[in-house]
Amino acid sequence: MAKVQPKMFHFEDDGSIPNNDLPLLLYGSAFAMRGNKGADWLEEKFMSNDWGNAWRWGVYPFHHYHSNTHEVLGVFSGNALLHLGGERGEKVQTNAGDLLIIPAGVGHKCLAHSDDFAVVGAYPKGLSPDLNKGEEDERPQADKNIEAVQLPATDPLFGKDQGLREIWIKVNKVL
Repeated sequence: MAKVQPKMFHFEDDGSIPNNDLPLLLYGSAFAMRGNKGADWLEEKFMSNDWGNAWRWGVYPFHHYHSNTHEVLGVFSGNALLHLGGERGEKVQTNAGDLLIIPAGVGHKCLAHSDDFAVVGAYPKGLSPDLNKGEEDERPQADKNIEAVQLPATDPLFGKDQGLREIWIKVNKVL
């Protein structure tokens, strides 16, 4: 697979959504398969790179984040306007073929979507995500959880050779 450079998004803690020092990665037009064949392909690709506990659905219509794991979303059908990083974050249009790697703690929400919008989601080592909504009582435990989340051993799309490992390791060295 050819090397693809993702668009990177950095979000600050907004007091409600903690976000993460690691950037959210958006690989635009990262894969060509669509529909159920695209979903099957994503599930197989993610599993081959040790990202499991896959599911197919959409994105919740409320701000939320996972404090105990990173998450990948592969858009296999339709399009959506996502709000990333909490209320002070960015609104980003996503389309079939896009892939988002969301660091632990980074807020995400679906603002609008086509009728056929669907993603495959998965987690490093098949972890089960918690669900946080930016409520006051979630912290400081959520912050401790985020701090304890390790860098994944592989990128869900590219494996060990490139992608998030290369990018996030560089970011971690700067921190």
